[in-house]
Amino acid sequence: MGRLTGTTAFVTGGARGIGRAIVGKFVAEGAAVTFADRDDGPGRQTAEELAAAGTPASFVRADVTSEDDVLRAIGGVLSRHGRLDVLVNNAGINAYFDATAMTEAEWDQVFAVDLKGAWLCAKHALPPMQAARHGSIVNIASIHATLTIPGMFPYAAAKAGLLGLTRSLALEYGPFGIRANAVSPGYTRTRLVDEWMARQADPEETERRTLLNHPLRRIATPADIANIVAFLASDEAAAITGANIAADCGLGVMFVS
Repeated sequence: MGRLTGTTAFVTGGARGIGRAIVGKFVAEGAAVTFADRDDGPGRQTAEELAAAGTPASFVRADVTSEDDVLRAIGGVLSRHGRLDVLVNNAGINAYFDATAMTEAEWDQVFAVDLKGAWLCAKHALPPMQAARHGSIVNIASIHATLTIPGMFPYAAAKAGLLGLTRSLALEYGPFGIRANAVSPGYTRTRLVDEWMARQADPEETERRTLLNHPLRRIATPADIANIVAFLASDEAAAITGANIAADCGLGVMFVS
């Protein structure tokens, strides 16, 4: 019996990286999982690989920036299972813009994926949770929500907004037995971090210096993040809401004022 046995979960951005690790962890913990991704090919491939490994999960192609897509995806979960216990807002994109050169359309796209999408999913997940008077929302934020470095505009602003959204949901829906928490990964072995490393003038030296800045002398894996998300989603975290859990191998402690 896993800690999520008997629950139904919806995970966005589940085809790759942290999202895929969360899906696999949730299934292993006993949840019935539906995951969404806007990329149909990788999503279907992930679903096939999970099924072949004996850890099946349902895939639905959905763009979290589209309310119609979100409503269809969550509606499908409710039609199949009659309930929704856990929402994980993981879908996101990195952004590397100059504030003076970024276009309005580029700004809107970043915030649509990294912040608006989380609100849209919460908007349609909350009513069944309210009816059940039980639920857990976990938002995947970032260390950049509280600390950042040059070259990450406006990603830090979007992720800081996600923390504000988390706090508001915790306050507004706590009386219904619904918890809302955030996890803020630091550097994690994902495609997005690999892309960032590759953009640097000397990727190998950048990685060496990055590791030296981490007290644990390592960076997180997607499985590390998935373990924390599974805990927050479960009743083991029944007393935790409105929290932001840093999963950064100690990087943030060097900069706390």
